Amino acid sequence: MRDLWTNEEGASTAEYAIVTMAAVAIAGVLVAVMRSGAVRSLIEGIVEQALQVP
Repeated sequence: MRDLWTNEEGASTAEYAIVTMAAVAIAGVLVAVMRSGAVRSLIEGIVEQALQVP
């Protein structure tokens, strides 16, 4: 029975799966934020200012 509790076989695979799911969730939130009009206009303004020739 002790071997069942101390065996860590497959633990790294589960950790990678959890990290991957978290990354996908964060990417989904970023996509939703980037599609909002306010954020889009803010980024467009920043890019336009950066491309202006003095």
